[in-house]
Amino acid sequence: MNPDRQEISTMDNGQANAGLDRSRFLVSDTLERPGAVIILNADDWGRDRATTDLSLECIRVGAISSVSAMVFMADSERAADLARLHGIDTGLHLNLTLPYSTPQRLLRLLEHQERLSRFLRSNRLAPVLYHPGLARSFEYVVRVQLEEYERLFGVPPNRLDGHHHMHLCANVVKQRLLPEGVIVRRNLTFPPGEKGFLNRFYRRRQDRRLASRHVLTDFFFDLQPFEPRNRLAKILELAAHFDIEVETHPIRDEEFRFLVNGELIRYAEDISVSRGYILRFSKSGSKAVNVQMNRQALRRTK
Repeated sequence: MNPDRQEISTMDNGQANAGLDRSRFLVSDTLERPGAVIILNADDWGRDRATTDLSLECIRVGAISSVSAMVFMADSERAADLARLHGIDTGLHLNLTLPYSTPQRLLRLLEHQERLSRFLRSNRLAPVLYHPGLARSFEYVVRVQLEEYERLFGVPPNRLDGHHHMHLCANVVKQRLLPEGVIVRRNLTFPPGEKGFLNRFYRRRQDRRLASRHVLTDFFFDLQPFEPRNRLAKILELAAHFDIEVETHPIRDEEFRFLVNGELIRYAEDISVSRGYILRFSKSGSKAVNVQMNRQALRRTK
């Protein structure tokens, strides 16, 4: 995808309430209609049982397209079994900062991840700084997670993103640790003028670098905030002409209710939720659209 398409920046969890009347309808009954198609991806699959189960509920009613799976977490093994059983489209949710909660003994991995986490969380600029002294730790932690994903799911991941977007940190990108040719989540999209020039310049340059080795969507948004109301409506307008990913966290009560109650159609009646992480406009990770058209499209999201 053309990285000039966005003005960019980067941006856990709540408790979900039970007791919703989930038998009233399937969200897919309301969303399967011609028109724009959007990818709704749930992060943190396998982090714990509650996170997995709420995302699975969204999958069952057709409210989300796909999930990003965490490895070496409390529910990773069960979540992988569920994904295979239900044919769920999964990718790897690379985790460099959240302590692993698996019962497996992973002393060496934990030591390396602790070094990375301490550095990446030390200040807000740490992720954009390349740390040569941690290069081996980055390589090891990423490689072991790729291997564990393949063990759990039987195939290597064809799509990657990261917890707190740390798959975009300088070491991972500069060391080229993500397999070439796979789909990689780009930086969050913001309307022109919402972020400062240096922020936009860095993110645009980084996305351009990613696009030279990986497949990217045209735009990437967070499901929240829900207000102002026209924010989501404008995002959904783009989905008729571009590949759009929206990240979701069903463990958050307000997001879970929004998804399973079919709130999306209140913003755009002709929108459909993609059945899987499917890029309709992508061709080998790029699509020829001029920069001016991209900027005009983004202005409509303001």
